Amino acid sequence: MAQRAGSADLPLHGGRVPPWLGERMTKLGAVITEAIVHHYGRDELLRRMAHPFWFQSFGAVMGMDWHSSGITTSVIGALKRGLKPLSGELGIHICGGRGAHSRKTPDELVAIGNRVGFDGAGLATTSRLIAKVDSAAVQDGFDLYLHGFIVTDDGRWVVVQQGMNGDRRQARRYHWLSEGLKSFIDSPHAAIEGRDQGRIVNLADRRADASRKGQLDLLASLGPDRIVREVAALEREDRQSVPAALPAQPMLPHLIMPDHHDVRESDVNMRRLHGNLAAAADRGPEDFEQLLLTPGVGARTVKALAMVAEVLHGAPCRFSDPARFSLAHGGKDRHPFPVPLRVYDETIRVMKSAVQKGRLGHQEELQALKRLDDQARRLERYATGPDLKEIVAGEFRQSTSFGGRSVFGWEEELAGDDAKGTSRG
Repeated sequence: MAQRAGSADLPLHGGRVPPWLGERMTKLGAVITEAIVHHYGRDELLRRMAHPFWFQSFGAVMGMDWHSSGITTSVIGALKRGLKPLSGELGIHICGGRGAHSRKTPDELVAIGNRVGFDGAGLATTSRLIAKVDSAAVQDGFDLYLHGFIVTDDGRWVVVQQGMNGDRRQARRYHWLSEGLKSFIDSPHAAIEGRDQGRIVNLADRRADASRKGQLDLLASLGPDRIVREVAALEREDRQSVPAALPAQPMLPHLIMPDHHDVRESDVNMRRLHGNLAAAADRGPEDFEQLLLTPGVGARTVKALAMVAEVLHGAPCRFSDPARFSLAHGGKDRHPFPVPLRVYDETIRVMKSAVQKGRLGHQEELQALKRLDDQARRLERYATGPDLKEIVAGEFRQSTSFGGRSVFGWEEELAGDDAKGTSRG
């Protein structure tokens, strides 16, 4: 039976993804997805999409705000655009989205089912039921506004949906996975992400089975008017008594996404980051200079590829610090630094080349990426390097040469003290 995999706090952020970034997210998200399916298969992709830590890291490596709720919308949107032309080849389909797009999910599932042969009508019912569970059975103060349904040709699926609490400026993301799911109302979530709001109404917990049955019996035997009177009497009694202790819930991983927009050293596992950087410096010239990269941008692109390779190959325990993956391609709001578009484009080119050649049976470039990730893990045990402020300052100094861009515009050449790397937002 699927269980909750953890929880997280996601600050609500406004704004939109600019087209120049959205187009690149679409390309990079699609080619990383292709590589995962090539190496590990479609079921593994679904498992990763259901993992809240990996999902957040995936969005961060694509240049989105590393800690905010916007990652959910942008990742689902980018994959929907990027994988649509590849759906026949990969057998993966992205339905739904934000707002009005979420309400089209059942019709999309029926249409895809008719085309590829799975029970689209049954999955449409599943989609509606999942939305009802997280909006009615789980009353935690978050109103759903996004519903993404990822399904494969053999009818396996993962659902990622998100709700917001406007008063608290927080979002909560809900992950569902079809693998191992035996019930929609007995602890079905692969994960629920969001700030701990204290005691909530959760009729989708297996411990609520007696409550669910009791509610049906009450409604049948007493009727609504008498139920209201009984509730009033219970409330009077409750005020005069000491509440009994609740059974302890098991400890679950809790990903805390802070309100601060800048990336701080406390947000990053520096040992792993130094391993990424050391692997790029050590293996890059041997494996990449002639095989993959063009002169000039190459060395910096290897650093980005080391983090992309980890998203591609890393085990779940590797994604406890999603902020680290924002150091691959920066962020649209200049946090931790402006998006280096030349590096980003080179990353896409390298990944596309590797995947396309891998389809033809030429695995050299895909294996080079795997070796880069393996080397990072070996080196992190003893690699050292600059602190995070120095790394970020270096990115700002070189931002213009890397084609740095943010929602504020193109980066301008910095001089003197300004070249140390400052943030506008």
